[in-house]
Amino acid sequence: MPLSLDISRTGDVVVVQCRGRIVFGEEADELRRVILGLLSNTKQIILNLAWVEYVDSCGLGTLVASFISARHRGAEIKLASVSPMAQRTLRSTHLDRLFETYRFTEDALKSFQVRREAAG
Repeated sequence: MPLSLDISRTGDVVVVQCRGRIVFGEEADELRRVILGLLSNTKQIILNLAWVEYVDSCGLGTLVASFISARHRGAEIKLASVSPMAQRTLRSTHLDRLFETYRFTEDALKSFQVRREAAG
């Protein structure tokens, strides 16, 4: 299944619902393009991976490159509702240590709010 991305905004946070596969080719390229576009006007992004069926090495590279791009811009990318398959892949490659991961999108949203309140 090709990757489809649904983008919504909750306050200052952008949520990207990912469906399908994050793999070499158009899928990984599209995810990277979308994230880079979002980073031009937001500092807080949540990738909801509940419906991600498969992530290959290129997809993992895209996630890491996006994380680095966000950090360089003073932004954050968090993961939410990670599918069991994607979770296994992240765990086996130790990338689960790189990303803040939340069981539900709402929890990731709250984590941004808590950080704002602590900074303010």
